Amino acid sequence: MVPTLQGIDVKYSVLLEFLQTFESALIAFSGGVDSTFLVAAVKESGIPYLAVTALSATMPSQDQKDVRIAIAELSLNHSFIKSGELDVDDFVKNSPERCFYCKNELFDLLTKKAKTEGYAAVFDGSTVDDLTDYRPGTRAKNEFNVISPMQKVGLNKDDVRQLSKKMGLKSWDKPASPCLSSRISYGEPILPQSLHMVESAENVLRDMGFGILRVRKQGETARIELPEADIARLIDADLRKKVSEELLKIGFKFVALDLEGFRSGKLNRVIPQVDTVGG
Repeated sequence: MVPTLQGIDVKYSVLLEFLQTFESALIAFSGGVDSTFLVAAVKESGIPYLAVTALSATMPSQDQKDVRIAIAELSLNHSFIKSGELDVDDFVKNSPERCFYCKNELFDLLTKKAKTEGYAAVFDGSTVDDLTDYRPGTRAKNEFNVISPMQKVGLNKDDVRQLSKKMGLKSWDKPASPCLSSRISYGEPILPQSLHMVESAENVLRDMGFGILRVRKQGETARIELPEADIARLIDADLRKKVSEELLKIGFKFVALDLEGFRSGKLNRVIPQVDTVGG
């Protein structure tokens, strides 16, 4: 059941009250829907804050551009840092626990920066929906005592989008944009070249007018996932040929279209007792 606007407003008031119990906060800021909403709420709460974005090869270049736009539009107190998950062997090996190693690197950097610069807490933009997902990164979050304000007050992703729209945040309808490593099959090493290939392939499809999509790298194959409404369009002979040619130029040996259609986190099906969630 979708909460009423009144109910959402109450949750937002509770969120502001919760934020005001902290002297200050450093916020993990990716530029996505959730972290943008959290930064805006922290600003409204009036507590001192610093939004921090970790840059790495796993972050889509468009997301980096969106972060810079948001910094300017929202006049954020902001800092960039460099994340080194590609130097972590256990992350590069790409087991189903890869998100733990990525978040472990991120939260280690953020907590150290918060301590150095005198911020009392570290926040991230997780919502209550993330509690039901397969999220190995949650373990790292808990180990570093990172706080998720939206979870604390019961805000879900739909709440966040509705409130973001009401607040005039341009991110309110932004599609989910997980890191590029989520496109690479478990067990296949996460290498800079692989990340570049999937990002380039997705950019090809976006330039052709496709919006929500994933290009999964499975060995030498690019497996394209699209919403059901877009599958018929790509099957058109001329467009299909053009897409295939462009993806082969990028370095893939084979190009496949997933007839089941787009579903976030489909690679997680290989994990026992885990449905398709995240990524």
